[in-house]
Amino acid sequence: MKLSGVMPALVTPFDADGQIDFKAFETHLTNLRAAGVTGWVPCGSSGEYNFMTDEERDQVLQFVKDFAQPGEILIAGTNAPSTAGVIANTLRAQAMGYDAVLLATPFYTKPTQAELIQHFKTVLDATDMPIVLYSYPDKDGVELGWEVLDALADDPRIIGIKESSGSLQRAIGIATRYKDRIQLVSGSDDIALDFMLWGADSWICGPANCMAKAVCDLDRTFKAGDLDKAKSQMATLYTAMNILESSKFVQKLKYGCELQGTPVGECRAPLGPLTDAEKADFRAAMQPILNW
Repeated sequence: MKLSGVMPALVTPFDADGQIDFKAFETHLTNLRAAGVTGWVPCGSSGEYNFMTDEERDQVLQFVKDFAQPGEILIAGTNAPSTAGVIANTLRAQAMGYDAVLLATPFYTKPTQAELIQHFKTVLDATDMPIVLYSYPDKDGVELGWEVLDALADDPRIIGIKESSGSLQRAIGIATRYKDRIQLVSGSDDIALDFMLWGADSWICGPANCMAKAVCDLDRTFKAGDLDKAKSQMATLYTAMNILESSKFVQKLKYGCELQGTPVGECRAPLGPLTDAEKADFRAAMQPILNW
């Protein structure tokens, strides 16, 4: 399975009562499609999956599946604290017709590298579902190290890794060490152009929620071979990307959607609202993107 283009790591819209707002969701997805995204990644960390019940997650997955058109890749976030939970979530996504799942380290547990190898192999054996690995050590507390990747690289069902460590050295290592075995997927948004230079043909992108036109344009510009223009576009995006990465990532994504005219509500507790100063900083950085 070839991964290509910008696939938004979708936020989950909530209404004033904290319930999933499917009307706002449809408007949001429609606008992202118009901007040129190539697929959908619901129920990841940007989607606040860990704050939702299994029933709510299934509702989101089914809604996105029903919205998707032929040719748009579907990758479901099916993470859980336990291997059994991941298997159960993955089997439900598989039954809905998802193409692959996005799996990070099981949260809260901080497993060893050997335990991670066994975890992913058990999920593969139980589901036979293509997996995009997700390495985000700042959030999960554990990196998917070379030991894990070496053990999994020759399994054709391990199709890629969303690398969100923020380390360009890691990206280069993955691109060279696992060439033609594991696809490098951009997941460090403020160095996305560097990932592209090292072979990342796809970008599972949280910021696409609020800057889809710009990030899709950057992807197209790079693929057209205009590196000077791509560098200029990345420079325009960089400040807002960097502010996103500094803290309150999901809250800023949702505020960015509001700035774009497609409000998606607030985050669920314990995530709190942005301060006026945080809003002002992000709003200023978003201005050139809003006028893209």
